[in-house]
Amino acid sequence: MIELEGLTKDFGSLRAVDGISLKIPRGEFFAVLGPNAAGKTTTIKMMVGLIRPTAGRARIAGFDIQENPLEARSRLSYVPDFPFLYEKLTPAEFLRFTGRLFQLPDDKIRTGCDELVPRFNLEDWLDQPIESLSHGTRQRIAIASALLHHPEVFIIDEPMVGLDPHHARVVKDILRERATQGMTVFLSTHQVSVAEEMADRIGVFHRGRVIACGTAAELRSQSQTSGSLESAFLTLTREDETRVGPAAP
Repeated sequence: MIELEGLTKDFGSLRAVDGISLKIPRGEFFAVLGPNAAGKTTTIKMMVGLIRPTAGRARIAGFDIQENPLEARSRLSYVPDFPFLYEKLTPAEFLRFTGRLFQLPDDKIRTGCDELVPRFNLEDWLDQPIESLSHGTRQRIAIASALLHHPEVFIIDEPMVGLDPHHARVVKDILRERATQGMTVFLSTHQVSVAEEMADRIGVFHRGRVIACGTAAELRSQSQTSGSLESAFLTLTREDETRVGPAAP
């Protein structure tokens, strides 16, 4: 469902992403962990077509994001860490707008809203301008609108930013349910606990490369640690740092 082949991105002399190859099948919940500047967000932006790779390719549901962008984008949803919303619209208007972008008929938009609005506790805010709402409420609107057309692939960067514990739980539950129903989830996070709780597999990014990939148990085995996933993550990234030396300034 998601295929990355030798995905590479250079910014001048800086190689931000270095030949990443991954295959993530239908219905898998895949989480990415990595320190700052590991290449996670740059990889995501190439996956969704926001920036062009220097080399390699990304396919979404069999469609190359560069060669067949409309086909690929119609099958995915992307929620960045700080999503852009049209602030003069209300949540109700934004949900209708999003549904129509994906060419959903009005009855499908209504059905989707009837499901998602109460799940995200948005009833009290539907007719308020988005510009008047808190960051956490905006995040819930962004995620709800991204799920409205039942995408085949859902890509989300730092989903818990701004969410209180209750709504973080709601997001986790809905993403897990949708993955069980066949939606492929690609989640980037700094929160080791979120990756361990939610993901079928976890990829550890460091210096633009995938240095380890597998279940939480497999990552512990690869790191030769028997403790927490956090310990395994720190061991893997520290060992990679030792192998390749300090990062360029």
